[in-house]
Amino acid sequence: QVQLVESGGGLVQAGGSLRLSCAASGRIFSTYAMGWFRQTPGKEREFIATINWSGGSTDYADSVKGRFTISRDNAKGTVYLEMNSLKTEDTAVYYCAAGNSPSRRKAWYNFWGQGTQVIVSS
Repeated sequence: QVQLVESGGGLVQAGGSLRLSCAASGRIFSTYAMGWFRQTPGKEREFIATINWSGGSTDYADSVKGRFTISRDNAKGTVYLEMNSLKTEDTAVYYCAAGNSPSRRKAWYNFWGQGTQVIVSS
C-alpha cells in the first residue's frame, strides 16, 4: 500500500509558475513509476506526465510538453511537477499516482492522491 499526498496547488496568474509536490509513504517509493493527471468538472481525468522508478525516463502530454517538468527524489519519497508558462486552460485538480510502470493510462496506476487544485487566472 502507498499513500500519496499532493501539495503546492493554488492561484496563479497566466504566464506564472507553480511547483506541485506529491509525498509518498508506505511501501518503497523508489520501486514505483509515478504519474501526474488532472481533471476538470465534467471531463475525464487526463494524463499529464509520467516518470519511471529511477527518474531516467519521462513522458509528457503534448499539451504540457516544454512547459511542465516531472522529477522525483527517491530519498525524500517525493515526486514533483514543475509548471511554467501556465495557461488558463491548465486550471484543474491535479492528482499524482503510483504504478508498476510508466503509462499514459489511468488504469495502470494502483494508488492515487486526493488531488490539489490549481487555478490559473487571466
